[in-house]
Amino acid sequence: MERLQKIIAESGICSRRKAEELILDGKVKVNGKIVTTLGTKVSNDDIILVNDKKIKVEKKEYYLLNKPRNYICSLEDDRKRKLVTELIDTKARIYPVGRLDYDTTGLIIMTNDGALANILMHPKNKVEKTYLAKIKPCLTMEELFTLKKGIAIDNVVCYPTRVKIKKHDANKDTDLVEITIHEGRNHIIKNLFKEIHHDVLKLTRTKYAFLSIDKLQSGEYRYLTKEEVKKLYSYQIK
Repeated sequence: MERLQKIIAESGICSRRKAEELILDGKVKVNGKIVTTLGTKVSNDDIILVNDKKIKVEKKEYYLLNKPRNYICSLEDDRKRKLVTELIDTKARIYPVGRLDYDTTGLIIMTNDGALANILMHPKNKVEKTYLAKIKPCLTMEELFTLKKGIAIDNVVCYPTRVKIKKHDANKDTDLVEITIHEGRNHIIKNLFKEIHHDVLKLTRTKYAFLSIDKLQSGEYRYLTKEEVKKLYSYQIK
């Protein structure tokens, strides 16, 4: 169940503010009855008429994708690069929740549910994201503690909730570091390591909230279950 004005706006015929005006002006019918109360809840099964024309209510879809390298998290690109939306077989107008860099791989949620996307991306809800970063050179213990204490990026401190060295290769002078953060600023992981003078050679996101890649191969995806969607909605702080 979603608010009527939101459903009308998402159909693409007008903005949400215009949808509210249409409702108040008595131009909207739900199942044959005029509705003038803002905030009225409707479902995908309801028949909605705006100015006596039926609108198309798009069914909400939710996917978990293992993003490959060299795809961008956008709906279009003037440089003609490959888009993550091209990997999902659907006619729905889905989009990525947040972004992963062009050369970053791993878990990303794709949906046409704007309300859920806003919940997951809003900083106050503190949704955890876990990454594996292959870095060079190896971390010193002092640098590891510096990461754990938090590092200022553009005058805003990022506080990782967990940092752990998963694999140490002294010969190649590289570490595989697992790092979990709440926020979603662009290039945040790369910038964290850059501040302590380390290059990120490879980066993949392995977890988003309670979801993980599991056995999904690069480019593969699966539907989220109703239970998973409900649990993601529970991240909203009232």
